[in-house]
Amino acid sequence: MGIIGGGSWGTALAIHCASVGMSVNLWVYEEDLARRMAETRENDVYLPNATLPGAIRVSHSIEDCLTGAQMVISVVPSHVSREIWSEAHSCLPVDAILINATKGIEDGTYLTSSGVLAESIGGDVKDRMVTLSGPTFAREVARGLPAAAVIAGHDAELTSTVQLALNSENFRFYTNQDPIGVEVAASLKNVMAIAVGTCDGLGLGNNARAALVTRGLAELARLGIALGADPLTFQGLAGVGDLVLTCTGDLSRNRTLGLRLGRGEKLADITASTPMVAEGVKTTRSARGLARREGVEMPITEEIYGVLYSSRNAMQALKALMSRSPKKENFEYTV
Repeated sequence: MGIIGGGSWGTALAIHCASVGMSVNLWVYEEDLARRMAETRENDVYLPNATLPGAIRVSHSIEDCLTGAQMVISVVPSHVSREIWSEAHSCLPVDAILINATKGIEDGTYLTSSGVLAESIGGDVKDRMVTLSGPTFAREVARGLPAAAVIAGHDAELTSTVQLALNSENFRFYTNQDPIGVEVAASLKNVMAIAVGTCDGLGLGNNARAALVTRGLAELARLGIALGADPLTFQGLAGVGDLVLTCTGDLSRNRTLGLRLGRGEKLADITASTPMVAEGVKTTRSARGLARREGVEMPITEEIYGVLYSSRNAMQALKALMSRSPKKENFEYTV
């Protein structure tokens, strides 16, 4: 197994793959971090206190990590995925299965992460690519705590192959034939987590939190359906499962960012204080652009965009959501 990306999730996936008997080559962008990880058997920046099994070989060379790999997991931050794979595509074995584990929507093109990979790598990679997503905190997966996720792709045989390869007694995988729905849910849940975190940071209570989570689900489902997704996807692990975890779990980077915004901190100060990437910040901008292109109403995303990019007061943003004209709740996901 080759894993491209040595952040918290990439490291946790490497530990999991080693636990099911795979030999793993883990590519780490930062050369000094790669060297330390190889020596100390720990990712002290992104996943401290988690020991790397001996089956994991850490490297700063993408070519070394990809040579001979039968399966490859791409788990780099969404905003650098195109750059990395545009340079590394020639190293990917022509018959390797590519597992996309990046969550996000590219700014400008409005492509999901698998779309970015398809363009960057080219060839027939679309035919041998699946997406991995679901309610999974890296730290818990690394500890071997129970978890479940989805392998999504159009080819049922391919998704089943990956499912069987990764499944374990602690980490259960389900297959899904709706990759666009899974990827939209995976991306937009980070935006909603910022909104819910902001709400909690303002001290607005459990009722407000529940309302935001529920209407956030409607919002991300509405965009996904406009792009051709199956509505049932949003009721599953990649939809409501990942949304609830990311909006309410204490390990959520996007929720934490929202909490700090709600308590009055500036975005620049928050992002400068941690090496961890909160994907929802960039996704808010790209999701807003995609929704406008598709003519989909997304009021929560619009208000969080205002908070992140237009210095909008967080309390005013959430009050604006409550003061919108009355709507009816129905199966068309009207907010």
